[in-house]
Amino acid sequence: MAQRGRLYGIGVGPGDPELLTLKALRLIEAVPVVAYFVAKGKKGNAFGIVEGYLRDSQRREPLVYPVTTETLPPPLSYEAIIADFYDTAAAIVASHLDAGRDVAVICEGDPFFYGSYMYLHDRLAPRFDVEVVPGVCSMLGGAAVLGAPLVYRNQSLSVLSGVLSEEELRRRLADADAAVIMKLGRNFDKVRRVLEELGLAARALYVERATMVNQRIVPLAEVDPMASPYFSLLVVPGEKWQG
Repeated sequence: MAQRGRLYGIGVGPGDPELLTLKALRLIEAVPVVAYFVAKGKKGNAFGIVEGYLRDSQRREPLVYPVTTETLPPPLSYEAIIADFYDTAAAIVASHLDAGRDVAVICEGDPFFYGSYMYLHDRLAPRFDVEVVPGVCSMLGGAAVLGAPLVYRNQSLSVLSGVLSEEELRRRLADADAAVIMKLGRNFDKVRRVLEELGLAARALYVERATMVNQRIVPLAEVDPMASPYFSLLVVPGEKWQG
């Protein structure tokens, strides 16, 4: 019986290829198959980060999302469609592993921090030998380019999703020493309104596509909510402490 391949879930960082770890680069260059999630007709950010390091002999395995928005007309169900997609993607990766080929599934940022890889991990880790390689997540890349220390001394950091209801977002931000808010996009107006109500707008810092070549740092008041991209985040640093 042929030896099965090994699955690597590899974080490739927030966008700047120089933020790849040495381990991530070594494995990406070594595996025979590189798989990556991507929207139809796109190259994908994760693939763009590593493309220059790949050999012609390596197989590229794009895992193409059937939908890219959670808002679908009835009777379509985003949850059902995306669950079926992850089942299919896992089967594609498993076919390589069963044939004895190691596979690197690359993921923007870190695989276990809002990373799409985690859905394959849940399906494949019980069956195959798996190694996860952490990456620099967008939250830390954003704080770095903003020049914003996140937490001082004994402060705690809250990582929040912009998808939260306005009431829940208000409650959690009110209790937070410092916060990072992700998944803005269409939720931006709601998030900005809550920040203003809580008197946190002056502390909040906004960045789009942190560390990427098309990175933009925009004052909160000037952000166009209709143009806020998926790859954007807000940082509300903790109060400075003079140690």
